[in-house]
Amino acid sequence: MVEGSFVEQRYYSVDQVAELLGLHVKTVRGYIRDGRLAATRIGKQYRIRREDLEALSGGPVEERAPSGPVAVEVSTVVRLEGVDRNRVDRVTTLVTAAAATPGRGRPPVHVQAVHDAAAHSLRLVILGDAAGTAALLELVEMAASD
Repeated sequence: MVEGSFVEQRYYSVDQVAELLGLHVKTVRGYIRDGRLAATRIGKQYRIRREDLEALSGGPVEERAPSGPVAVEVSTVVRLEGVDRNRVDRVTTLVTAAAATPGRGRPPVHVQAVHDAAAHSLRLVILGDAAGTAALLELVEMAASD
């Protein structure tokens, strides 16, 4: 590449094009299939160049800033070793009850517990927002150390 000749080329997914143009995803795919919108297939997905999108829309396309707060989701696997059945029951009851009671305006946190009695271990899979997951991790630590 020659220095100073770099030109940024922006590609969009079908979902992004649908959002930008206010269309349904199926409509955008139909435009691609009919040849009304040029697209490059990469693997199983289409990518549309900015120039091709602007040719379809008849002018420049303005990207909208995302509205609202950014959603953050955390997935965590916690493994407790050397736990007996009573501790497993205590930890899972506490964590699942806390997960079922989300904080003010927060989305629920999902918990899945897998107990291996032979190995005396418990695995917890926690999915949710960062604050809710952090609160559950504190409970796990507290219940595990009793």
